[in-house]
Formats: sequence, structure tokens, C-alpha cells
Amino acid sequence: MASISLKKLNKTYGALTVVHDIDLEIADKEFIILVGPSGCGKSTTLRMIAGLEEISGGELLIGGDVVNDVPSKDRDIAMVFQNYALYPHMTVYKNMAFGLQLRKASREVIDQKVQEAAKILDITHLLNRKPKALSGGQRQRVALGRAMVRNPEVFLLDEPLSNLDAKLRGTMRAEITKLHKRLNSTFIYVTHDQIEAMTMADRIVVMADGHIQQVDTPQNLYDRPINMFVAGFIGAPQMNMLPSRIEKRGEAYVAIFDGRVLPIPTNFDQARIAPYEGREVVIGLRPENFHELAPADINPDNLAPFEAIVDLAEPMGSEIHLNITAGEKAMTVRVSPRFKAGIGETAKLVVDTTNMQLFDKETERSILY
Repeated sequence: MASISLKKLNKTYGALTVVHDIDLEIADKEFIILVGPSGCGKSTTLRMIAGLEEISGGELLIGGDVVNDVPSKDRDIAMVFQNYALYPHMTVYKNMAFGLQLRKASREVIDQKVQEAAKILDITHLLNRKPKALSGGQRQRVALGRAMVRNPEVFLLDEPLSNLDAKLRGTMRAEITKLHKRLNSTFIYVTHDQIEAMTMADRIVVMADGHIQQVDTPQNLYDRPINMFVAGFIGAPQMNMLPSRIEKRGEAYVAIFDGRVLPIPTNFDQARIAPYEGREVVIGLRPENFHELAPADINPDNLAPFEAIVDLAEPMGSEIHLNITAGEKAMTVRVSPRFKAGIGETAKLVVDTTNMQLFDKETERSILY
């Protein structure tokens, strides 16, 4: 069993606390990703799990055992680093075999494990090369292979794809996901790239300033963000945040943004919204919530006209990212390549509020969840 428990885990450097009392349960064989901006504490948390950083407070359990003072080599974990950390003077074979040699494994066992890992990663033909003769993607596969041969219970991966180009990152995301399913081990992965997190993880841990903001499945994070930070961090282009006022019109609530009346869906928890009547809030609308024409499959009660000035159009091939200004608020919306509106012209759009988010202006926490 390779379940991992972080109980009030923290890390301090003198008077500076960089990880604040983190509580997190990671299930056996789960693929969990720590994501957040640079300096949020995600890599430091990973290094504490690895035993490369001393734990300042709290407990770390692996398989039910407290391992705070257990040396890294005895934790049955393997780590893959951002810079690959391969030995330049050794061949690929020797790089992969080195850890087993230190453990005094027999020559036959070492060869068997290296050959098996190389076959899985499709690097058998590279075993006699040295790292300088490899591409970035090949070096990353070697780093993964070196971890695999040890057959650890837990894989720790610290931004392993950040040095690769965009196309290769996409390929390696799929490879690592397939590798996780094949090895049936626990994977803990750190990245600042929310696309990696959304496409690979069973669950995502969103961090900011050394605190966990939310832990959930990728889709739930996207659909039900707990606060404005998570809402803005997850999703590209990011969610549009609009200062608005809640009013009641008949039996329904609406959000007023710069004179625009945006309906709040009646299936939302009305008891949570009622205390905000007449108050300023922040509403969140994703770029895909805006359309050139009213969609036929959307409840018309959740649609409203939305005019804005076009600042910039960024053609993406399958869509256009339209930078607009409404009520002095800069926004980004997604429209089809057929959309025609020049810079400085008025774009006449329709907004769908079905998946609108509502946030408390003071606490920045979701009103809905």
C-alpha cells in the first residue's frame, strides 16, 4: 500500500513559512497533481515527501507509517526531476542501472529490469548512447526509466516536461498517463501548467502562498471553484471576473454589471444568494459562455445580450480569442472563426449564464459552494 498522508505539514526557513499546515490524503495508486504559480510551495511539498527537505512540523505518513525521519533512500520512492539529472559520462544503460547497482542487485536482475523499462519506454535502441546524444524527450524517457527500474511504490515528478517544446509536452503527457496505468503505482506530480494538471490527474491540488486552496477532480475544479483564485487559475483563457450587484426581479435574482442585466439561473441555491440582494459581488463567466448567436440548446431564461468594444482578435484556427472591453473591464471571449468585428467596433454577443459563478467581494469565496 502506498497511500500518503500529510498531516499539518509545514516548512519554515527561519521566520519565513513557505508551506502552511497542509492536510492531504493521497490514495494508493492515485495520480495526483500539485499545481499553482511559482513560489506557491508545491515543489517544496514534493521534496518533503521525497525526504530531500527537512519537515519543520506536522507528520508525513507513507503506507500508514510516519516517515518524517526516514532517509530518502528508505522511503520506497523514486523522483524524476525537471532537469533530468542524468550522469553525462554514463551511457543510458548505466544511468538506468546505477541505482540498482548501489543496492547490490545481481547483474541478471539489473539487465532484466533495464531491458524491460527500455522496452516500455521505447528507448532500447538508445541504451548505448550518452545523454548528450539524446533529444529532450529521449532524456526525459531515460529519467523515467531510471525511476521505473527500482519498482517504487511512489513516483514523484517535479515539473518533468517544462524543458520540452509544446508538441513533445503533449506526447509525453499521454506517455506518462499510460505509464501510470501500466505501473499501478502512486504518482505525485508537480507543475505550474494547468493544462498538464487538467489532462493527467485523478485529482488536482491547487496551491497558493503555501496553502491548499482546493482539492478536487479536474472537472469539478473547473465547474465548481471554491474561490476566485481557483476560478482564475484553472482554465485558459482564464475566467472573466465582473463586479456586479445582486437584485431581485420578480421571483428571480439577476446580476447587474455596468447596466447589463444578467440572469442568475433559478436552479442555483436561492437561499445562498438571498443574503446578497442589494450587495456588490463578483460574477465569473468563462470565455466560452459568450456566443455570436443565441444557442438553440440553452434555456433562453439564462441568455442575455452583451455588447462590448473589440480591442484585439487573436485567431487560433478553430476559434478566435476576442479581447473586449465592457464597462471599463477587459475581458476575453471565445468566438468562431466566422466572427467579423474590427478593432474598435462594437461586438454584439449573447452571454449564457447557465454556469455563472458568484463570489463574495470581500472574502473572494464562492457564494454557491
